[in-house]
Amino acid sequence: MAVTVRTATSSIFTISLNPNPSPKPKPFTLLPLKHHLPLLKSLKCIQFPSKPFKPNPLSCSALASSPSETAEPAVPSKLRHLAEEFRFLPEPVERVKRLLHYAGRLPPLDESGRVDSNRVMGCTARVWVEVKIDGEGKVRLAADSDSEITRGFCACLVWVLDGSEPEEVLKVKTDDLVALNVGLPGSGSGRSRVNTWHNVLVTMQKKTKQLVAEREGKVPFEAFPSLVVTADGVLPKGSYAEAQAKYLFPNELKVNELVNMLKEKKIGVVAHFYMDPEVQGILTAAQKQWPHIHISDSLVMADTAVKMAKAGCQFITVLGVDFMSENVRAILDQAGFNEVGVYRMSNELIGCSLADAAATPTYMEYLEPASRSTSLHVIYINTKLETKAYAHELVPTITCTSSNVVQTILQAFAQVPDLSIWYGPDSYMGANIKELFQQMAKMTDEEIAAIHPEHSVESIRSLLPRLHYYQDGTCIVHHLFGHEVVERIKEMYCDAFLTAHLEVPGEMFSLAMEAKRRGMGVVGSTQNILDFIKDRVQEALDRNIDDNLQFVLGTESGMVTSIVAAVRGLLEPAKSSSHGAKVTVEIVFPVSSDSISRTTPNLDSPKVGDVTIPVVPGVASGEGCSIHGGCASCPYMKMNSLSSLLEVCHHIPDEENALSAYKAERFKLQTPNGKSVADVGCEPILHMRNFQATKKLPEKLVDQILHPKYSGRSI
Repeated sequence: MAVTVRTATSSIFTISLNPNPSPKPKPFTLLPLKHHLPLLKSLKCIQFPSKPFKPNPLSCSALASSPSETAEPAVPSKLRHLAEEFRFLPEPVERVKRLLHYAGRLPPLDESGRVDSNRVMGCTARVWVEVKIDGEGKVRLAADSDSEITRGFCACLVWVLDGSEPEEVLKVKTDDLVALNVGLPGSGSGRSRVNTWHNVLVTMQKKTKQLVAEREGKVPFEAFPSLVVTADGVLPKGSYAEAQAKYLFPNELKVNELVNMLKEKKIGVVAHFYMDPEVQGILTAAQKQWPHIHISDSLVMADTAVKMAKAGCQFITVLGVDFMSENVRAILDQAGFNEVGVYRMSNELIGCSLADAAATPTYMEYLEPASRSTSLHVIYINTKLETKAYAHELVPTITCTSSNVVQTILQAFAQVPDLSIWYGPDSYMGANIKELFQQMAKMTDEEIAAIHPEHSVESIRSLLPRLHYYQDGTCIVHHLFGHEVVERIKEMYCDAFLTAHLEVPGEMFSLAMEAKRRGMGVVGSTQNILDFIKDRVQEALDRNIDDNLQFVLGTESGMVTSIVAAVRGLLEPAKSSSHGAKVTVEIVFPVSSDSISRTTPNLDSPKVGDVTIPVVPGVASGEGCSIHGGCASCPYMKMNSLSSLLEVCHHIPDEENALSAYKAERFKLQTPNGKSVADVGCEPILHMRNFQATKKLPEKLVDQILHPKYSGRSI
């Protein structure tokens, strides 16, 4: 028996009542779309296989039409039809009604399908997606949501993709859905609704890829190690994660021992996010008893040291690489705290692959052409004070961080006509900045103005030839995030939240930027990454719905201590609420499989300085450093051990001069122009602080750029 249902919106479904539908689904057919007809005129049904989704017992039958009309269109054609459908509904309220109508036609998922493994991450509402491949090799889709508008989105995507070949499903890009932005009303809802299209598609594609690989007998990628954080505790997955988790809950005796010495001797501690997990665990716990302990990125370390000196600290211990202790010493001197002692954590040099790349004649040769034109040198803060000083005498220089570099460059181009900018030394960051500006050149003037009000498409295009970057400097950590890691993320974590430092290689940068565009990623500094994770967790708690969030950590694994502390600080208060939702947060470490392995417990572990390293070079199963370059954990930062910190604090004040090798000495060197390296090297930092406060280049720096002959530098 056939029944024709005509809806209030003139959409026609032809369905047949059949209590025993065939287990083999019939392919859908789509009639040519006329501009005055809605999508449902051409969509006869959204059809699902009878197994295993247990569909509505109403199955579809084809509308009578000519053979040419019943030819099934390709996925791109369906996307065009769908875009036209919404484009010819002029009023937002009509588009809402249309989505709600489609939502009503989407068969609901059984409770067995509304499970965590089918949840779509990154959507404001709860969304579930099931994917199967039928006996004919076609992709069969089912979806559901507790939001009717989101159900409408799902219905459209299911209609477009259900019954397609896997290759067709995987070819669709999130950019292909741009035309499907239906412009629904609602303050602040536009971004989340666009993200719904994208995130549901990505989840469908991930599940499709996994099913195809399974059918072809491919061995699945091994999961990256991770830490699962809940209000009740932390669960490590994988040996690398176990090593990280070991020190998240430190020994109270060691914490008290450190706190007592810090209080008694008025010692402040500034440490970088990439610190050894044992040290970070102790410091995080000690912060509750002694306020003068701070873990941050490199820029904030020096600022915090000044605050500690003002609060009465007589000594500052610096847990980081040597250029960080240099900066702390110089900034304290600039602030008038010459009497405050500054100590590093090793009697050997604590290097940095990136800073070392700039401390070479090659880098100064790179800047030579800049000295002969109207130029500004933008140098990354993570470099030696000596490098900043020598560069500043050659070319007017301002420092930057990964969070302010884009705005620094844009403001400089806007403020100084015909300027050329020379960025260094991080090659990956330089390439990523250039790629970002190339993407901006394809935006509208309005979109560009939202990033920087003094720029347009024309200005962005004109500055590209005048933006240069050094091509021989990388961070050993961020070099890890290359092709192999990117491929595994695409395969296994494409639907997760993706975080990436601006220093990562181009492939990882592009992947993170794509995730960022659909609200699922962040590219920036270590602090930007931490803030992004905290914000997403807080949003999940505010929704008060059980949720599982997964974050891929695209930076040094030492960040995990601060991340876990911040996440637990959000989750634990919610636990006390009787109506609080259960939110689980997984932090994934993307570690290359050609990495170094743990030493056997009964063998002596190698040492770097006074630090025992539990890993040795060799190809094994996913820990430490890649033989092709790059480490998940910075070996230089790990020279800052707990034993070193305790030893330094024990000997302070250093009346017997036992800590001479640990002391951060003042620069006695002079620049080629006979000035103090400390004074000249601090000026680019002060220029940056001025920019951060005013959002403009300081007048002194602009004068140095425009009148180099009168700035006291030798050209």
